[in-house]
Formats: sequence, C-alpha cells, structure tokens
Amino acid sequence: MPKRIFISFDYEGLGGITSWNDVDKKSVDYKKNEMLKQLKAFLNALKDDFVFLVDSHASGDNIPWDITEEFPNVTLVSGGVRQYYMMYGIDETFDYVVFFGYHAGVGTLHANMDHTYSSSSIHNIWVNGQKMNEALINAAFAGLYNVPVACIVGDDKVIEQTRKYLPKALYLSTKESVGRHSAIMKPLPVLLKELEETAKSLSKKSKDDFEIFTFDKPVELVVELSDTLRADLVSSMPLTERLDGRKVRLVHEDYKVVFEALLAITYICAAAKYFV
Repeated sequence: MPKRIFISFDYEGLGGITSWNDVDKKSVDYKKNEMLKQLKAFLNALKDDFVFLVDSHASGDNIPWDITEEFPNVTLVSGGVRQYYMMYGIDETFDYVVFFGYHAGVGTLHANMDHTYSSSSIHNIWVNGQKMNEALINAAFAGLYNVPVACIVGDDKVIEQTRKYLPKALYLSTKESVGRHSAIMKPLPVLLKELEETAKSLSKKSKDDFEIFTFDKPVELVVELSDTLRADLVSSMPLTERLDGRKVRLVHEDYKVVFEALLAITYICAAAKYFV
C-alpha cells in the first residue's frame, strides 16, 4: 500500500559537501548536481509512494521544481520564510518522516559544518537539559502529530547523536566527518547505491515499525547566543527569561510554542547586523 512520506531536506549532511561554498547558490562551487544525484537516488525507490518534499536549507530554493517531471509523485515545498520552516506541512496523515542531508548539532567534536538552526548566532541549545541538534528538535515537532521519524540520511556524527534517541529508525551515513570543513567521502557510486537500497528498505516499513519522539512536559528551552547583542534582542520576546550575558530560557507546556519560539529567535538574531 502506498505510503505518505514527509521528507525534510537539508544540505550540509550530504556526501561531497565540506564547506559553506558548496551549499551557497551564489558560489561558483555550489554543488547542485551532487545534491540532485543523491536525492534522486533516494527518490527512485519511492515512486509508488506520495512524497512531500520540504526544501529546508537556507532560503529553501535549492531543489529545482522540474524534479517533479521525473518524480510526479513528489510535491515540493520551496522558498521561505514559512511557518514551521523545516517541518512545514507536517500533519497526522503522514506515515513517517525522513530527514535527508542532516548534520550534527552545534559544537559537535569533529563534525562537518556543525550548527543548530543558525551557523552564526546560536552557540548552544538545550531542551530539558539535553543538548540538541536539528534532527531531535524536528523529530519532537513531528511527534506532536503522532508521526515517527523513520530514516535519517546524513554524516556519521548526526547519526551517532540521534540513534540513541531514535533506535528504530533507519540510518545512512553519507560521509565520515573529521573536522569543521573536512570529511572522508565514499565513492559516489557506492553512496548512490546505498541511498537507493535504504529507500527500498524504508518503503517496506510501516508506521508501527518506528517510535514517536516527544519531550516531557513542561518543556524547557535554553539557548546560548553567540554574543550579548543577540541575547539583548531575544530577551525582548514574551515568555523569555535572561539567564546570563548570552543565555535565554523559555518554559511552556506546549512544545509547538517552544518550537516556534526557537524559530523566532533565529529570525530576531538575523536582524542583529542592523544594530552593529
């Protein structure tokens, strides 16, 4: 029976990627073709399923619309700013979620291009005292709709971080990260085959094969910003408490409020350049 699959797409965790130039559309080094080869290899095994593909890297305009000519079963969400950003469109109708091209959380040792939502403004994020990456933050948002995370495709460091919380998910390591801007790459044909095989395995799974990830209530969010200016700006948000020069705290019973607050923090921090 066809599945309804939600794919949240990011870029930094893909094979062949090591630097910001690789994922910047304005750069001559932008690796669009390498990205599309990996994405298409994964989608090849899901042609009998409905795929809701959410382009969630930077401005959300990395995946060309014409991919739907080859994959008419794919609905593409493109562009930004949009509500819930990386998780736009998730609801109870989906069988499961895939995180494609995900990376390790900010501050992870030897992780390639590590960050959590913001590469320049956020120094650390904790939820209920646990350090976070984007995979766990987004998995809990899917959990609000009773949708499990079924597969994570990314570098070895995000897999290492996430597997202990989501042990039943399928994992595929695209590269072995060895530094902020360095990684050991597999041969491309090997990775493409692994991507297709992983997607084939996924298509045979049901929702009940995976677990729903949630945070205990009340949910405490602590964000350490990169500097005091950003903390000054963020501390004007309702419900926030200033903990010290760079940390703010927010506690709420509803994780959706916490999730939206985190997104608001990243947007507010983007305005910091106008105050320098």
